[in-house]
Amino acid sequence: MNYRHAFHAGNFADVVKHVVLVRILAYLAKKEAPFRVLDTHAGAGLYDLHGEEAQRTGEWEGGIGAVLAAEFPPAVATLLEPWLAAVRAVNPAAADDVTLAGALRRYPGSPLIAQALARPQDRLIFCETVEGVRAALAESVGRDGRAKVLATDGWQALQAYLPPKERRGVVLIDPPFEQPGEFQRMAEGLIEAHRRWATGIYVLWYPIKDVRAVDAFRREIERARIPKTLNVQFDLRAVRQIDAMSGCGLIVVNPPFTLAEELRTALSALTRVLATDGEGRLRMGWLTPER
Repeated sequence: MNYRHAFHAGNFADVVKHVVLVRILAYLAKKEAPFRVLDTHAGAGLYDLHGEEAQRTGEWEGGIGAVLAAEFPPAVATLLEPWLAAVRAVNPAAADDVTLAGALRRYPGSPLIAQALARPQDRLIFCETVEGVRAALAESVGRDGRAKVLATDGWQALQAYLPPKERRGVVLIDPPFEQPGEFQRMAEGLIEAHRRWATGIYVLWYPIKDVRAVDAFRREIERARIPKTLNVQFDLRAVRQIDAMSGCGLIVVNPPFTLAEELRTALSALTRVLATDGEGRLRMGWLTPER
């Protein structure tokens, strides 16, 4: 699978991933103590929805575009607001009215969303090995003393930067799935990272395309018996063919105690907005409960 992000920025998978990330960051920010964000495969940071790649697929129209066109109950809108505020921040023309999808030109990746929710005392590490993409990321991040943009390989970063001195934080592992063996690398990377920093929050994003590969990946995580491992699966449509992405999932280790209920509220509402054939659904369950 080739998941070059410029083609898919702002699509349903970004929506799901970023809602989960924002709810975790909002929880961490409730305490005054600083936290660390480590993004192992950070990407370009900011994406042009009117650029050639995004226009070729048009996937953002069924993702962030559909969200902006929808109305949500107050409880859902409150949970989505920090994420939508980050989207508005990079679209000044839409700042006064985020429902104006026509004013939406750019979509922030995980680094800019983390920047938007981080406080002065927090620290951010963004890893990107592709030179041109890393240059775009550095430009997007700008002069921010809280953040470092590094050429470090994301898998090596799990060893080099854990545990962080802040002792609180989240690690986002979101590889592009351009190379074979990404599922195995994710499982091995999580196991080693958790051994080094057992109290950190880990978020692993994965596409649902090859169902057998996804099942094997989740079984590998289960066999590791890492306590407090939550699986969040967002089905965009019924699985009908192996060569089409039918949804995405996230493995969350050490989720905040508020997260599962918040995601049931927010993602259930988003399922109704984003599903393409009326068969979308949210499935959540513990791969390993708390000991």
